[in-house]
Amino acid sequence: MENNSALPQTLMEVVRYFADPVVCLNFMVELRWPNGVTCPRCQALEPMFISTRRVWECKGCKKQFSVKVGTIFEDSPLPLDKWLAAIWLIANAKNGISSYEIHRSLGITQKSAWFMLHRVRVAMESGSFEKMKGEVESDETYIGGKARNMHKGKRKAKGTGGAGKSIVQGLLERHSGPSRVKAKVVKNAKRGTVQAEIRDHVVPGSEVFTDSLASYEGLDPDYAHDAINHAEAYVRGKVHTNGLENFWSLLKRMIRGTYVSIAPFHLQKYLDEESFRFNERLRNDGGRFLHVLSGIVGRRLTWKKLTGKLDAVDVQ
Repeated sequence: MENNSALPQTLMEVVRYFADPVVCLNFMVELRWPNGVTCPRCQALEPMFISTRRVWECKGCKKQFSVKVGTIFEDSPLPLDKWLAAIWLIANAKNGISSYEIHRSLGITQKSAWFMLHRVRVAMESGSFEKMKGEVESDETYIGGKARNMHKGKRKAKGTGGAGKSIVQGLLERHSGPSRVKAKVVKNAKRGTVQAEIRDHVVPGSEVFTDSLASYEGLDPDYAHDAINHAEAYVRGKVHTNGLENFWSLLKRMIRGTYVSIAPFHLQKYLDEESFRFNERLRNDGGRFLHVLSGIVGRRLTWKKLTGKLDAVDVQ
């Protein structure tokens, strides 16, 4: 389907193309079941289609199901035309898009738009990456409010610098073409934590470039490790972390310019969003749209799961 030139290529074409519910249904059926509809519960073939309700009834388990079952759309009362337009907007927004803008553009509530954004971020997760190899950069950054902007009492309680902030470790694999990145919230920047991430996601024998943080010392037996001391220089030949510094700049521009404030509980989802945007930057708008849709199955997100552990309201 990715090579189908008949698919819409602009937002205006998306709105027009998916205005017909039958077109939406046929599009999703072809995307999800290219070899014929199967029951998502028991995998039985050739279920009976009930056209008046646009659902199927399985001949095996006798359960009814729609094209939304087992996807990020499950249990959503919003029609597919709004979902598909939202995915186009989210996948192709260069600096992210707020739930308020989705709410105004699609004519849905802000609460629904916020939930929709988080569901789409789940589809953007790239957990199936192969291990990185070749030349790999590793670096960390801190996400959180600046101490100078805090109330004096809060600043005293949390401290300054990185105190009270979330720590994010990034890995970037260099290529002659587009580099790719993986970012993850970590509990600390100690040796055991940052080196475990490298060993989990980088093939032994690869070249690993870092800054002079002491936590990276000891990688040499398994990796060709070289570090750059930023107090002296930022580049020494191919030894630098400028690729990740660029990614951190894009990430923080998205947060400060669009989302303003992010609860730590949700930070990983925003990292997945920006990582998707960075890794898929050479695709066209239609390609990014289809790539997000390829990740909607098996990634249902419920409201309870999304908000059950929240310590603070994270509404943008």
